[in-house]
Amino acid sequence: MKKIWIPFMLVLMLIVSACSSQPAGEKDNAALQDNQNKSETIIYQSENGPIEVPAHPQRVVVLSSFAGNVMALGVNLVGVDSWSKMNPRFQDKLKNVEEVSDENLEKIIELQPDLIIGLSTIKNVDKLKQIAPTVTYTYGKVDYLTQHLEIGKLLNKEKEAQAWIDDFKKRAQEAGKAIKAKIGENATVSVFENFDKQLYVFGDNWGRGTEILYQEMKLKMPEKVKEKALKDGYYAISLEVLPEFAGDYIIFSKNKDADNSFQETDTYKNIPAVKNNRVFEANAKEFYFNDPLTLDYQLDFFTKSFLRN
Repeated sequence: MKKIWIPFMLVLMLIVSACSSQPAGEKDNAALQDNQNKSETIIYQSENGPIEVPAHPQRVVVLSSFAGNVMALGVNLVGVDSWSKMNPRFQDKLKNVEEVSDENLEKIIELQPDLIIGLSTIKNVDKLKQIAPTVTYTYGKVDYLTQHLEIGKLLNKEKEAQAWIDDFKKRAQEAGKAIKAKIGENATVSVFENFDKQLYVFGDNWGRGTEILYQEMKLKMPEKVKEKALKDGYYAISLEVLPEFAGDYIIFSKNKDADNSFQETDTYKNIPAVKNNRVFEANAKEFYFNDPLTLDYQLDFFTKSFLRN
């Protein structure tokens, strides 16, 4: 009987030992997998050629324009440009993120980024590349949705980026049909902004919701806007010629801390869109960009503004 009992106890002990050690093994595997994920890289085909970047970036610095794209894809930011930092709609998300510029090299080093993103116009690119893989984009080289898809590819989140694009286009186009049904197929829309004592009118690809209005909703722009602003994306105008660029509806991307005294002039007050209460004012600081977070806000703003009773 003892001869049978002893082997049985040994087998039982081995089984218990194996079972009790399994969680620790799982934890070790999880930690190993996490370390592998952090060390993995992919090759991203940038506009300047192939570049090796982290497959799962953990500490991203954005030096211009693209903070909203990165946040929309759920990737962690450690540093952003001043324009993103002062966006009221980004404040909560960027509360613990440092403000940096292309000249703050020491500060960027301290942040220990594993990826740096910016426009092709940023300074010190060669020095930034020594800190972390640095990818730059030329503004307007691709359309605004392709731009988001490119950032999705860079962050190894192409599927997520494409899913948002498909959904956004559907929502924007449906809203456009409803707006056209209300204001008429031939109604025109202008987008203005005041900045640094200068008025600007915008084409169809320079943020301020222009991509939604003109590209997705297919709303019409006045002929004068088409003539002057469509090619470069924006055009500086004086108060005297403002009525020539004004559509049946006006979107005013308003800098509240700028000189807005032109709104008190007879020239402005006599514009038909103003007289007919068809001017929709937005906070310029929330309206600059064309990233997914901003685009979703702009779409909601336009839908409520045009379709309100």
